[in-house]
Amino acid sequence: MKDVAALAGVSPKTVSNVINGFVHVTPATRDRVKDAIRHLGYRPNTSARNLRRGRTGMVGLIVPELDIPYFAELARCFLEAAAGRFTILIEQTLGEREREEAVLAALGGKVVDGIVLSPLTLRGTELMDRLAGTPVVLIGERPSGGLADHVAVDNIRAARDAVQHLIGLGRGRIAAVGVRSEPFVGTPLLRLTGYREALHAAGLPGDRGLECETPGYHRRHGADAMTALLDRGERPDAVFCFNDALALGVLRVLHERGLRVPEDIAVIGFDDVDEGRFSVPSLSSVSPDKTAVAERALALLQERIETPSAPVREIVIGHRLRVRESTGVREGTGTGGGTP
Repeated sequence: MKDVAALAGVSPKTVSNVINGFVHVTPATRDRVKDAIRHLGYRPNTSARNLRRGRTGMVGLIVPELDIPYFAELARCFLEAAAGRFTILIEQTLGEREREEAVLAALGGKVVDGIVLSPLTLRGTELMDRLAGTPVVLIGERPSGGLADHVAVDNIRAARDAVQHLIGLGRGRIAAVGVRSEPFVGTPLLRLTGYREALHAAGLPGDRGLECETPGYHRRHGADAMTALLDRGERPDAVFCFNDALALGVLRVLHERGLRVPEDIAVIGFDDVDEGRFSVPSLSSVSPDKTAVAERALALLQERIETPSAPVREIVIGHRLRVRESTGVREGTGTGGGTP
């Protein structure tokens, strides 16, 4: 490390900060250190370093379901962001309270140095009590009441952007697919709020008959919701789906019913997963910056591990609107989103 520092013209501490992914290093300095590392072929002895620090070098990533494409892609982003810094242990909770509790109990203590968690049922003090002092960063929208670092997308604004896009196309009967009741009030409620705000701002009447509750966020749930909506005689001219998997199920049913997308019904999803880019028609979607979620969450967790008493941080990650064929555009990109 001293050789790398000498070649890069920085201190050994700066080299350590770059290796550990700390954010308070200028891009020019970071690049200079990385060039020196490559030139010298330096590789940190992570086992020795972790042993000296009394750490495992492992971090737990706990998500609801890896079968949902967004979480599979997000997990890949975490693996890429952790390369050379942590070993990632990935667990899924299936959105079940008992499973969340069991996974937290299994990974707590000294099994991992910290946890990145997307909880669905546990909240606030009960969540923190089960973590028992383990460094944690929350992703998604299950608030901890300011008790833990949190990295998330502005779901209300993102949903509002999606629905405003549909309204801008002249659509006035817009269905929402993905509404959830307790205990799933986090992300679904925020996206429903953004949907309703966009309708209200445009002077469009809210129609609860167009708000479709789903038991899950898989393709079949989107298909079932769209089937039920059409069977009730509710014919929207656009559909906002709370994730892309739901939207893909909706697209399938519309195709089977002989309804054209977007001519008869426009469809937009949320998450911008790879599958949606290759559907027919290609799927318009809200695109959260998944790479930024992973990088910022791991950076916060590293700092929390190093300094347990640091103030709690709230990071809002940006999003963009990817406009494709399902809303009538061959391919393009709109903008939107929050800033860190």
